[in-house]
Amino acid sequence: MRLVFGLVLVAGLALAGFAVHLAQKQFGAYQTALEQERSKAVEAVPTHHIYVTVKPIARGEVLTEDAVKLAPWPMEIMPEGVFAEERPLFVEGDAPRVVTRAMDKFEAVLSSRVSEPGGDAGLTSQLERGERAFALRVDVATGVSGFLRPGDRVDVYWTGRVASNNPNQPQGDVTKLIETGVRLIAVDQTADSAAADATIARTVTVAVTPQQVAGLAQAQSTGRLSLSLLAVNDESVAENIEIDQRALLGIVEQKRETAQAAPETCSTRVRRGSEVVTIPIPCTN
Repeated sequence: MRLVFGLVLVAGLALAGFAVHLAQKQFGAYQTALEQERSKAVEAVPTHHIYVTVKPIARGEVLTEDAVKLAPWPMEIMPEGVFAEERPLFVEGDAPRVVTRAMDKFEAVLSSRVSEPGGDAGLTSQLERGERAFALRVDVATGVSGFLRPGDRVDVYWTGRVASNNPNQPQGDVTKLIETGVRLIAVDQTADSAAADATIARTVTVAVTPQQVAGLAQAQSTGRLSLSLLAVNDESVAENIEIDQRALLGIVEQKRETAQAAPETCSTRVRRGSEVVTIPIPCTN
């Protein structure tokens, strides 16, 4: 009896071992087929190795070698300004680069997001050729209640008093659109577009041309500036907008009608018998 029990136990263990071996074999074949399919899919999409971040990097941080790595990137969606083996990000003997715009994990390192070797992350890195930085005074009303962020675009309106004797010119207080689609590069002393908290700014810095700087300086010294925030994907250009108090209240200027002077008449009086008759005659100077 014990012999039979032992034989049954041995047979059960053998069958169990064979089943485990068979399952492992099937699982290994499945893994091999899956890896082959993945390699085929990768080979089907042309890629190129470029530098990407391996962790989030804040604006102003020094870019180090342990913060990036070379990784395959599809050639079809390759962004401009990438760094690769043929365009190294780190060159021996060069000063380190500084991050000028915050980057997330696994984001491609672009020349527009890092400075040149030895550069900094100041406002000069946010300006394009021919642009100047100019500060505008704002408050809770004129600054869109603190929802402005670096990188936003705004329209600039001027409100002031116009003194003119010409009835065809605006009268009294006038509001006029003077600049459209102006890019913000800093809010107060913050140039980081990743900031999420709404703060009431006292100044905003815009990137404009020298001609626009002169116009904004004149407008700021003669009236009050208000900002209007544009949508992210709004590429429309606002038309010439100007409104005064009469247009705001819908007052239409009434034209005064001048009364026509009655024609001058002359007459003479002639006596006819006992009657005196008045006879009109031509007037002479």
